[in-house]
Amino acid sequence: MKKLVVIALGGNAIKQAHEKGTVEEQFANVAETCDQLVQMNAMGYKMIITHGNGPQAGNLLIQQEEANTLVPAQPMDVVGSMTQGQIGYMFQNTLQNYFMQKGKNIPITTVVTQVLVKEDDPDFEDPSKPVGPFYTKDEALRLKEEKSYVVKEVKPNAEKSWRRVVPSPEPFEIVESNCVQALVEARAIIIASGGGGIPVMKNKDGTLEGLEAVIDKDKAGNVLAQSVNADIYLILTDVENARINYGKPDEKPLGKITVQEAEKYLEEGHFLAGSMGPKVTAAIRFVKAGGKKSIITSLSNAVNALEGKSGTIIVK
Repeated sequence: MKKLVVIALGGNAIKQAHEKGTVEEQFANVAETCDQLVQMNAMGYKMIITHGNGPQAGNLLIQQEEANTLVPAQPMDVVGSMTQGQIGYMFQNTLQNYFMQKGKNIPITTVVTQVLVKEDDPDFEDPSKPVGPFYTKDEALRLKEEKSYVVKEVKPNAEKSWRRVVPSPEPFEIVESNCVQALVEARAIIIASGGGGIPVMKNKDGTLEGLEAVIDKDKAGNVLAQSVNADIYLILTDVENARINYGKPDEKPLGKITVQEAEKYLEEGHFLAGSMGPKVTAAIRFVKAGGKKSIITSLSNAVNALEGKSGTIIVK
């Protein structure tokens, strides 16, 4: 039986840090990513793809606000849905073209995905998720004054070390999970829960309401992977392995480790909250919930990691 893998793509799979983010640049990055995805398909894996949207959402929010004198600006939950469609289209189009050239007709689709969060999540009181570009301190404080941004210093000692931050509540349910499951059974390749999904809360009457927030895509990917009974949760980032004692003389890359070891390293503070921390947390949660294994590695090592030859692999 084919194994089902949920693949969480980092931002570098779509936009590199040094790039402006033109459509040509983004399509080129997506094409490189799809090389790996096509190899996974050839290895027999069923795939659900999820992805970040930080640069795209940040840029789109700026566009919305700057155009506000001409057309109404759209709120953050709607911007999230826009980027799900944007990035989903890029992956659908590129993968369809790859498979067409190989004479394969594989159904590929994007599911605009809502994710339930709790309205009283503490992150609504103390936002933590950076979005958009970096600013100098003066630029950030001016935006705080002029546009009521919440801003924080996220990269000390850099020339531009400040960013806008928005709430990032914990995800706990994928609203469209039954739709995604049906597509898995139809042998489709699915792009879902992009950007962590659109954050929604459930009202007392059962209706859903969008919230101004951004969900961590790795944590939402874990919830998605659990909801469809995935075998493997593969988190792709810009490094080959998670590391302990990062930046110290005794820095060490982690290979195959148990959940207990991963939890110990997490508690000891080896993984930063704004980068590797959420990835390790999501990987642990997936295995503890019954998944066979979680993998954290770089995009270029994805296929090797699935074969056990690379990456940080977390098992029971």
